[in-house]
Amino acid sequence: MNQIKEAFLKIKKDILSLKKDIENINKTLIKIQTTPTYNQHIQYQQTNKPTHLKTTPTHNQSIQPLYIQNTPISIGNEGVPTNKPTHTQTNQHTPNLDFKEANNILESLDTIKKEIRLKFKRLTPQEMLVFDTLYTFDNQKNIEITYKIIAIQLKLSESSIRDYINKLIKKGIPIEKTRQNNKTIILKISQDLKNIATLSTIQSLRAL
Repeated sequence: MNQIKEAFLKIKKDILSLKKDIENINKTLIKIQTTPTYNQHIQYQQTNKPTHLKTTPTHNQSIQPLYIQNTPISIGNEGVPTNKPTHTQTNQHTPNLDFKEANNILESLDTIKKEIRLKFKRLTPQEMLVFDTLYTFDNQKNIEITYKIIAIQLKLSESSIRDYINKLIKKGIPIEKTRQNNKTIILKISQDLKNIATLSTIQSLRAL
């Protein structure tokens, strides 16, 4: 049980880290979407100050449009081309490091999905039915889940449910058992697993 708990704690820690990375990527993407592009600056200058091109010497007419399209415009200097390098703003539009982190996140999620799928693929149909019932009850608040409740729901004996629960735990399914009043056993799905995957997600992965 300690090894299982440590494994799921590690997965939970990785998930939280992944969520934080995704939030950072989303913030970067929002910043990119709200940053004006070069073409928008150029169009603004060409629309409101059409006389600049007319006063350009004729020997530069064939070169001037190409030069303007590839040169950032300084609004404060009334459209005068700047000599500052453009690599700073270009790098903001192509955050290679963020894309690399996003790729690592996707790979980590794929690994987690594969581990969950393999773990639940090993369950028999009856063991999966008991797990589904336990997970469904566990999603309902103010319900203390016992062997008896599951047995009544599935129309099986309490001893059969006890055996199935023990088999699930031996196969690495994180089910917690606590003794109430030194007598009744209360069952619960580990919160670590519930944070990672819903019941429908687990069922979908198992069906693959």
